[in-house]
Amino acid sequence: MKRWWAFLNPWEDPEGLGFQIIHSFLAFGSGGILGVGLGNSKQKLFYLPEPHTDFIFSILAEELGLVGVATIIVLFLVLIMRGIEISLNADDLYKSYLALGISCFIGLQVLINMGVVMGLLPTKGLTLPLMSYGGSSLVINLLGIGILLNISTKG
Repeated sequence: MKRWWAFLNPWEDPEGLGFQIIHSFLAFGSGGILGVGLGNSKQKLFYLPEPHTDFIFSILAEELGLVGVATIIVLFLVLIMRGIEISLNADDLYKSYLALGISCFIGLQVLINMGVVMGLLPTKGLTLPLMSYGGSSLVINLLGIGILLNISTKG
């Protein structure tokens, strides 16, 4: 329930439950169009707790700006659309469903993480695929991409 109330009104408790999302908003806002430069984020220093995990997208928004955020979103869209294309071109039903499932798994994780970081969804604790710090998440996502590549080469 606390996460839900923090999602609905983070400014009610800016030093407690709303702290992380408020500083995520500040990171997005201070990035502007072109960002403050790679490695020059102020929010990651002492304000945004654990910025290298769930809220890496807000740090990237501050450092790379709107142009960088748009680029990251386009790259994820290309990855997901390519996975769907692999699914449509697979030679049997199992490979098709497997490729579609992996594409949806990665796409849903991207949507949820970006939605949380931008304040559109309550915090969940999901990492941003291929970008957030965390070995198990990275291994599973790379394994899924490897399976997609295997399906694409064998039809």
